[in-house]
Amino acid sequence: MLEKLKKISDRYDEINVSLMNPDVVSDNEQYTKLMKEHKTLTPVIEKYHEYLKCQENLDGALEMLGESGIDPEMRQLAQEELDSAKESIEQITEQLKLLLIPRDPNDDKNVVVEIRAAAGGEEAALFANSLFRMYTIYAEARHWKIEIVGANPTELGGFKEISFSIEGDGAYSRLKYESGVHRVQRVPETEAQGRIQTSTVTVAVLPEAEDVELEINPTDLKIDVFRASGAGGQHINKTESAVRIMHLPTGVVVECQDERSQYKNKDKAMKVLRTRLYDAMLQEQQDKISSDRKLQVGTGSRSERIRTYNFPEGRLTDHRIGLTIYRLEYILNGNLDEVIDALATADNAAKLSASDSSL
Repeated sequence: MLEKLKKISDRYDEINVSLMNPDVVSDNEQYTKLMKEHKTLTPVIEKYHEYLKCQENLDGALEMLGESGIDPEMRQLAQEELDSAKESIEQITEQLKLLLIPRDPNDDKNVVVEIRAAAGGEEAALFANSLFRMYTIYAEARHWKIEIVGANPTELGGFKEISFSIEGDGAYSRLKYESGVHRVQRVPETEAQGRIQTSTVTVAVLPEAEDVELEINPTDLKIDVFRASGAGGQHINKTESAVRIMHLPTGVVVECQDERSQYKNKDKAMKVLRTRLYDAMLQEQQDKISSDRKLQVGTGSRSERIRTYNFPEGRLTDHRIGLTIYRLEYILNGNLDEVIDALATADNAAKLSASDSSL
């Protein structure tokens, strides 16, 4: 581990020198790339410096204890310094192990979130709206930018499906754990008998692809324009502003009609198409990995039931880590950090265990 930290420290110093080079500063792409790497390495370097300081204190205490003729009071102080340094080194070592876990390269990316009503008809559509509201409040609290890409609303205020982009620092690192099947158990407002109904909604959180990561041949695209309309045909545009794009090699279809401008809708649709194709590429890579080892919390199957929202009991249960919280309304009001932090901790613990076993 120390050898790896020394290499990271050398790389950090190289980056600092490069960032003072006028040629690098004037090259926006290179400068941005180095700044991202610098930001990623800084927490590791800061913790490494803490480790070196504690090691220096430990060596000093050992040297003092090895001196002949040291008076009892100084010996006691040296022993206390030694014990404190040992304890600190042990704690910092564990923290460094976590920091050295390879980061998901997508963690800093923006995301496209797709929510779809599955089993349960109108009740599932209404809960899809509840999840959209939950993610919206959570994103706003973190000062992330939200933009609806496309939506298929129902007359009762739900969504058969809705997709939206979220732009913000670390959006994927936080929201990637939300992919999967979300199950809701509650009494529908339309249920006269008061019986509890179980419905499901699927959530997909896709890391946004950058232009350099995925090249799309324009000849592989079939682009159609049409008139946008709202739920039940209540709103109909007089111009053909809505856009539908099909990627012919894969059959992936994306629609966008949220903007009144055809050009804006096309830009949004291309962003989602690129993101879906990039996600398919990632899924293929993960399928290869999963044949060798069990996937971690953050990369589970999207067909897997990950969470239950039980309204009669006011309970949220995340089935992947056995987490149960009896503050359902609080969570649905956008207070997701307790759940996401627990999932991230479990994910890191699994990765750390895998890392230790491979040594």
